[in-house]
Amino acid sequence: MQAIVAVSQSWGIGKDGRLLFRLSADLRRFKALTTGRTVVMGRKTLQSLPGGKGLPNRRNLVLSRRMDYAPENAEAVTSVEALLRTAGEDAFVIGGQQVYEQLLPHCERVHVTKVLADAPADAFFPNLDEDPAWRIASVSDVLTESGISFQYVEYCRA
Repeated sequence: MQAIVAVSQSWGIGKDGRLLFRLSADLRRFKALTTGRTVVMGRKTLQSLPGGKGLPNRRNLVLSRRMDYAPENAEAVTSVEALLRTAGEDAFVIGGQQVYEQLLPHCERVHVTKVLADAPADAFFPNLDEDPAWRIASVSDVLTESGISFQYVEYCRA
């Protein structure tokens, strides 16, 4: 399993249920990496997507404690154990904070878009730079879009 995330300098990922930054290049990269794959998310992340339904051309799995939850264009899974049995090795964890925290121990690789700026956040991703279980596998050049600088950093298990 892998994770994909865009973070601020303080590893913030969102505020009030919304992404901190919208970068076209990052969205294209997200689409290229996840299309045709399984994506795993929480209920709030699903609700934040366009139309509040699963992403097209992907198998959408939603981790939710609600037994009666039946999302459109997605499959609900009520436990991490059931999710791990059904998701497959090529699955991408796409958020939010609680789902990342629950599934990061099961990930072998994390694709991080590091935005070289900060913004107020109320949801965070664990700081992989401070976690000895992770090492940097690759780092892109610094890119800039609409005055925002960022780079892609790929982490793998140490």
